[in-house]
Amino acid sequence: MSMLEIVERCSTDRGEIQLQRRGEHYEIIYNGTFLMATYNGESERLLVKAAIDRCDTVSSVLIGGLGVGFSLAESLLSSKVEKVDVVEIEEVIIKWNKEHFKIFSSSALDDSRTNIINADLIKWIYSTENKYDVICLDIDNGPDWIVSNSNSNLYADNGINELVRLLNPGGVISFWSANESLNFLEKLKEVFETVEVILIPQKLGEPDYVYLGKSPMANLA
Repeated sequence: MSMLEIVERCSTDRGEIQLQRRGEHYEIIYNGTFLMATYNGESERLLVKAAIDRCDTVSSVLIGGLGVGFSLAESLLSSKVEKVDVVEIEEVIIKWNKEHFKIFSSSALDDSRTNIINADLIKWIYSTENKYDVICLDIDNGPDWIVSNSNSNLYADNGINELVRLLNPGGVISFWSANESLNFLEKLKEVFETVEVILIPQKLGEPDYVYLGKSPMANLA
């Protein structure tokens, strides 16, 4: 195994975030919890691809959480996509994407369709009037594995309803999760007419999960 090198460590209003390197790959540690890495982006890419594939018409995409850029890069592979808004709360993660992750994301931040918004997604969704065909959420490690406590609101009824408000007719919302969340699945079934779960097997441990919702109930749309 490659030796671990601490590249940068910084404090934010939400705690400590650390970038570390193993050989040619990078890992991000958030308040002592492993958050993401550059060596396996399959599930982050599928989060976006599955939603785009199931959407009637795709022009605009919202991604919650920039990560190492895998989800953004995947969204830009579609020639139908005209605009991708990415909301990322940590300015340092945006910086690391520009400085270290470009090779892994095919320089996705430099694409003219990309719009990076440095903001708290939870607050931002309540203030924006933007509408999207596809909304993809990769926040923390999923609904049952919250790294930042405030993000739990995203998976609550109010948060989901606000996301629905931003969705165009025929649009799709997808959520990434590091583990199974049956309670969250039931919550989605109360909101969307069509709900789907995709399992992405991992070499070690539990599979990753992608939860998809399409066609909000009439009283929520």
